[in-house]
Amino acid sequence: MDDAIGLHSATHLAGDAAWIAGAIALAYAIGLALSWILQRLGRRSTLLHHVADLTRRPLRATLVVIAASAAVRRTVDISASWRSWADHALVIALIATITWMIASLVRVAEREVISRFAGGDEGLTDADRHRRKIKTQVLTLRRIAVAIIVILGVAAALMTFPSFSDIGKTLFASAGVLTVVAGLAAQTSLGSVFAGIQIAFSDAIRVGDVVVLEDEWGRIEEITLTYVVVHLWDERRLVLPCTYFTSTPFQNWTRNATELLGTAELDVDFTVPFDAMRTELDRLLHANPLWDGRVGVLQVTDAVEGRVRVRMLVSASNAGQLFDLRCDVREGMVSWLQRTNPGAMPRQRLEHQSDVSRKPQNDVAQNGKSQADSGLFSGSFEADRRSRAFDADLASVRYDGG
Repeated sequence: MDDAIGLHSATHLAGDAAWIAGAIALAYAIGLALSWILQRLGRRSTLLHHVADLTRRPLRATLVVIAASAAVRRTVDISASWRSWADHALVIALIATITWMIASLVRVAEREVISRFAGGDEGLTDADRHRRKIKTQVLTLRRIAVAIIVILGVAAALMTFPSFSDIGKTLFASAGVLTVVAGLAAQTSLGSVFAGIQIAFSDAIRVGDVVVLEDEWGRIEEITLTYVVVHLWDERRLVLPCTYFTSTPFQNWTRNATELLGTAELDVDFTVPFDAMRTELDRLLHANPLWDGRVGVLQVTDAVEGRVRVRMLVSASNAGQLFDLRCDVREGMVSWLQRTNPGAMPRQRLEHQSDVSRKPQNDVAQNGKSQADSGLFSGSFEADRRSRAFDADLASVRYDGG
């Protein structure tokens, strides 16, 4: 008798499992069909393409959980020992999949806004800077929205537990202490979050801006609520907290415009022909496609210690082109000096002065020409005369005193 009951229970359990598995398989098939339809329609609509691309997994997961929940409630006896916790687990899973779906729809909205208002390459015009600004703000709003959705999803899942109300009462009873503790513990994190929001909407930096910070040159690659990623010129990534950009000075080379001025300096000899050097600089600039034609000046900024410092001021449309232009101008000017004016390269002079070079001065003194006396009572005729007069006065004083 017991064996028959056990066999009947096993058969009934196997049947329930088969019904649940069939419902899950059917829901997954429906999800595949909906994704295929959306992909076909997405060929004509970018919005549907984004929906199909970003929501296919959460859509299938949601359909599977709904189907499993319906199958469990229809086939499993309510008196079964595992029915209650299964229903609870499926409710939590449904909340999680719906949260996933809503977050995916937020990403769809983000991609659609970026494609319409902030699409295209990161260029150098005012319109391109406006697109980068919109992209930065949309990315920040999407992260905030996803964070709020996840928090609400977790709160909804906690509400399914009967003891949550008691936990809530306990939390509210100690709200004062918890607020102080949480505020102290999350002070840095909250500061970074608010700094990230401030960066996104103050337009201090945008995704794609060229910045100089920590003695490094790079481009803003990513802005989150807590940190900023800077793609450095040598392919490294510099990760800085958002509070860095609100408390530390830094250079933004593309905030309002991308055009920049740069210098290339050379130390040359005093014999360098400046007019010919300016002509060569003009030729180098006109032959270089990196020069934007705005500024091309050669100036002498210093002339000390046997050298002349020449500064060549040039301009380019952006930071990368300016760096290459400065290198080209410096290399071209050095090659020109080596080729046409090797004597104008920096050199050091050593001059030795012999006794013969000082002979005319001695001759002047010996010829009786006026010169400054080197002593008061010796060394010249006038000094000797003063010495004899001084000795005579001294002798008469001694005689009168004696």
